[in-house]
Amino acid sequence: MASRAIESMQLAEDQIRILEHNFATVSRHPDETTFMLIAAECGLTEEETQKWFRCRNALWRQAEGLPAELGSVND
Repeated sequence: MASRAIESMQLAEDQIRILEHNFATVSRHPDETTFMLIAAECGLTEEETQKWFRCRNALWRQAEGLPAELGSVND
């Protein structure tokens, strides 16, 4: 589901490169100011940037063997 959501955003290669770079090196959970800066760098809205990070985090969690939804791990 998350991969389809990312694909449906129809991002350019340079936008994906910038988003992936920030995901890997800055933060998987950026704060409001960082979202604003990343969005400006990519030419996306903050909402589009937040959506991409939500979906990308879900993919990361699945790859790590965790539930896709944040906070859904039960002890």
